[in-house]
Amino acid sequence: MSKPVLVINSGSSSLKYQVVDAVSGEALAVGLVERIGGSGTGALTHTVDGEKFRIEVEVPDHAAAMAAMAEAFTEHGPHLAEAGLVAVGHRVVQGGARFGHSVQIDDDALAIIDDLSDLAPLHNPANAAGIRVAREQFPDLPHVAVFDTAFHLSMPAVAHTYAIDREVAAENRIRRYGFHGTSHAYVSRQAAELLGKPVAETNTIVLHLGNGASACAVRGGVSVDTSMGLTPLEGLVMGTRSGDIDPAVVFHLSRTAGMDIDAIDTLLNKRSGVLGLSGRQDMRDLAEAADAGDEASQLALEIYCYRVRKYVGSYLAVLGRVDAIVFTAGVGENADEVRELSLRGLESLGIEVDGEANRARSKEPRDIATAGSRVRVLVIPTNEELEIARDAVRVTGA
Repeated sequence: MSKPVLVINSGSSSLKYQVVDAVSGEALAVGLVERIGGSGTGALTHTVDGEKFRIEVEVPDHAAAMAAMAEAFTEHGPHLAEAGLVAVGHRVVQGGARFGHSVQIDDDALAIIDDLSDLAPLHNPANAAGIRVAREQFPDLPHVAVFDTAFHLSMPAVAHTYAIDREVAAENRIRRYGFHGTSHAYVSRQAAELLGKPVAETNTIVLHLGNGASACAVRGGVSVDTSMGLTPLEGLVMGTRSGDIDPAVVFHLSRTAGMDIDAIDTLLNKRSGVLGLSGRQDMRDLAEAADAGDEASQLALEIYCYRVRKYVGSYLAVLGRVDAIVFTAGVGENADEVRELSLRGLESLGIEVDGEANRARSKEPRDIATAGSRVRVLVIPTNEELEIARDAVRVTGA
């Protein structure tokens, strides 16, 4: 029996969508609407049965984007009215301390998502806009919110609490929330399956390395620590984000450079990371330039991998026993030089990467550790859309 779910990821200027069979895991159609609210014409890309259709569309708002998506399904398939959809699953970035699991969306849940917008001002308003339009477009289907933060709400207080005045923290909802939760949840379960162990008996360090990047310590299928914090800025070095930095840098830039809060926000979120270090954001370009001898790119790559290695070491200490280190997402799945450099020198801790296995190209889950490595090293493609689809089915009982 198939259980197709329409999965929607509504951003401020884009709308990503998939129809995913929650049973087989097959993506029946994939699409993207771009430049929502822009001054020019938007674009829609719709892929079905391996054939890609690119269409220019007018998308002044999310309602127009959703209508364009529906028209693409009608014209190019699969026709949504005949697809047997059982639910609509929505990615929502910030669930705060209110949502430790996915929920079926009603007016009260939507009001809470709106209320949490101050914690994710770039994401939650756009997520909520997509939800409102989709509920109007598909009024007869249950809608489910799947939160990036929910998987990490299991973190103990010692891991999620910042050492600032507790009344100020409570009043302003300041704590470590973590992100990429759907990816960490999916990949940690897949790792246990690949190892042939029950999830409850498997400890993993999951490294979600993409343009955004985060590490997660997972004990028995439960998140106990993660590198991103109140926002996705904390933790690993990323494509354009600085990751961990002395908070006093903000005060220093304000006092000595005359930068205001918005300028510093832009610097740390959009002009830092490997882009700020090297002038290159794409890891493939960075690795190519580093191989060609560009010193700035070489240093950026080393810093990126050094930060990953520091988090691996700290999470080894947090978990005590680790069955596997798992690489996932665009960089984690494809950049063999990042995997090798990130774990280099950890042989004394029982982590040994097989060079040939690491360099081999594959889209399948695989083990790239040596036969003698005490800790397995896995590469597992993430599938956040499938995780959202399966959560939508679970929550609704469809």
